[in-house]
Amino acid sequence: MSELAFLSATQLARKIRSKEISAVELLQHYLDRVDRFNPDLNAIVVDFRDAALKVAATADVDLANDKTVGPLHGVPMTVKESYHVAGTPSTWGNPDLKNNRPGETAESLQRLQRAGVNIFGKTNVPLALADFQSYNEVYGTTNNPYDLSRGPGGSSGGSSAALAAGLTGLETGSDIGGSIRNPAHFCGVFGHKPTHGLLWMKGHSAVEGVRATPDISVIGPLARSADDLVTAIKTMAGPDDIAARGLSLNLPELGDKATSSLRVGVWQNDSYAPVSKEVEDRVVKVAQALADEGAQIDYSARPQFTPEDTNSIYQLLLQATMASRKTDAEYQGIHDYLATLAADDDRPSTQVLRNQIVSFRAWSQANEKRHKLRWLWHEFFKDYDVLLAPVMATAAFKHDHKPFAERTILVDNQERPYGEQVFWSGLTGVAYLPSTVIPTGLNEQGLPIGVQIIGPEFGDLLTIGLAQRLEAAGFCFEPPKGYC
Repeated sequence: MSELAFLSATQLARKIRSKEISAVELLQHYLDRVDRFNPDLNAIVVDFRDAALKVAATADVDLANDKTVGPLHGVPMTVKESYHVAGTPSTWGNPDLKNNRPGETAESLQRLQRAGVNIFGKTNVPLALADFQSYNEVYGTTNNPYDLSRGPGGSSGGSSAALAAGLTGLETGSDIGGSIRNPAHFCGVFGHKPTHGLLWMKGHSAVEGVRATPDISVIGPLARSADDLVTAIKTMAGPDDIAARGLSLNLPELGDKATSSLRVGVWQNDSYAPVSKEVEDRVVKVAQALADEGAQIDYSARPQFTPEDTNSIYQLLLQATMASRKTDAEYQGIHDYLATLAADDDRPSTQVLRNQIVSFRAWSQANEKRHKLRWLWHEFFKDYDVLLAPVMATAAFKHDHKPFAERTILVDNQERPYGEQVFWSGLTGVAYLPSTVIPTGLNEQGLPIGVQIIGPEFGDLLTIGLAQRLEAAGFCFEPPKGYC
């Protein structure tokens, strides 16, 4: 029965509809695995199984009575702790919010529930969703199922670890600096960072009642198969209730377009934010697989901007957005500290703080530069269908809970700044672009490595469609040893 746990959500739903297994039996199968494996992983940190068992029983009755069911009918699912699920904790890893229990369920989750999913728990995050690792004072540390001494990524680290260990059928996370893509890469699963604004974010916020969509940030699915990403995006996407008065979705799909007709750019490495040789090789491996199918591959393809320009714009907008989550006291503390520094202090850590408290004028100037980036990308995608790129500099690294300023990453025996890795996710984040992460297999240490497929705005089903083809060609999820 262990292989059942690693099936895609699409396959699980098919088994329920054909009555090979009941919704109650499938949920209990996952719960048994949670009880067996989660103590060492600490991926699922909120559990409301009793309520979920009742939902599963109702799902079985509905199916027995030939009631119309959705495409994910009865599929057990966990969600990132940052999503609101009515009556359950949503702390964002912050001890000050340990008693925060919103009364609403996130709109995107309601859409998934109408499609049939059965949410039974929530998965771990870093403090304020702001790390490539997932640990906090509320829930503790989440471990990577491929190596417990390493992190599963962040901030959707619990999501990816639960999926990879076969503890849940489907997951959904959020991404402002790679928080879907980094965990997918570290845990060998599929993840999709959608076009900004494609999925309504109501109910994904630290406190209840927030209605504004934060800059750069998106929500999106993680899964063990690209097929599930298609179903999840089609279910979760769409305008909010106000915009729906005049807007509807019409996302382009890859359809029957031949792989041989695709024009593929490849940005496999960059001296500005170097990645390891093994990560670069996996980008090339995916490109070669497409070349073998006749696709046109261009290793020199780049949008018409420099890495320094796009990263500086992204960093200002990112830091300003992240700082908006701080308390008044924390925000004032940044002002007070910067007032003690010399005007010519140009340390990277100082620039981060300055970006956090920029004036509206400075933010607006950066925003205008961002929109120029969007149009440069638009021109790029007139000549190319997709761009392949790394997700992170290395495979999953060892747990490192030192202060951020003291952390580094070893890239082929060269020490690099910890935060430098955000460059590869910032490429698409700042410009609102969709990006799908696919697994490419395990390295010599048994750790997964992923590659991101970047597409034009609202080309979400194009990048996911290519991920489906690559999955069929062998770029698929490989379960970690010891979880059968």
